[in-house]
Amino acid sequence: MSDLNGKERAQYVQSMFTQIAPRYDLMNRLMTGGQDVFWRREVIRRTALPPDGKLLDLGAGTGDLAREALRQRPHVDAVAADFTLEMMRVGRQRMQERATSAIVRSWAAADALHLPFVSDYFDAVVSGYLMRNVIDLRASLLEQWRVLKPGGWLVALDTTRPKRSLLTPFINFHLHTVIPRLGDLLTGQAEAYTYLPETTQNFLHAEQLAERLTATGFQQVGFRRYMFGTMAIHWGKK
Repeated sequence: MSDLNGKERAQYVQSMFTQIAPRYDLMNRLMTGGQDVFWRREVIRRTALPPDGKLLDLGAGTGDLAREALRQRPHVDAVAADFTLEMMRVGRQRMQERATSAIVRSWAAADALHLPFVSDYFDAVVSGYLMRNVIDLRASLLEQWRVLKPGGWLVALDTTRPKRSLLTPFINFHLHTVIPRLGDLLTGQAEAYTYLPETTQNFLHAEQLAERLTATGFQQVGFRRYMFGTMAIHWGKK
């Protein structure tokens, strides 16, 4: 399914995330051995948000990054935006059920290619596993650039195509056997957890995504790989 393009792919991705929304966070913890919690902390740390800054969590899903921003900066104005309403509904419901001070109060239905926000507004735009799913990466990066204030940071956590190494057979086994079986067991959606590993190996190398950020106009672009080179955090300053 990762070979779908245009609106057909967008519709497939939206439908897929709607179906897996109730177990999405649990699957992330299991697939990464809980490391995604650390990665999200690092994403927010790299935004260098002022105490009362404005943050956009784009492709927010259940709002993990927006909540992490509020944990680190309780007075930040965090907006969680996604085009899959069910993911956001699950996130809001969980926050209501848990006794926590990190409550995201602003949620927005948004297309990453046509953001419903004014230009030069946010101090930071963050995302988790958004980039590989958008149907037009350049358009999405341009929109994120537009809504950032001058001096603001884009920080993105996503999968990245791993380099070949002695670990390649083990990585492939995890991606194409362990994850689909685990996804089928916990969500009943084996196809979704076949698509997600495919996008990892079909997405850009970390260096290529960094080049896209630079081409968009971002400065001080950098990245760091994690989890045997299958994940990366990228950053760039407007």
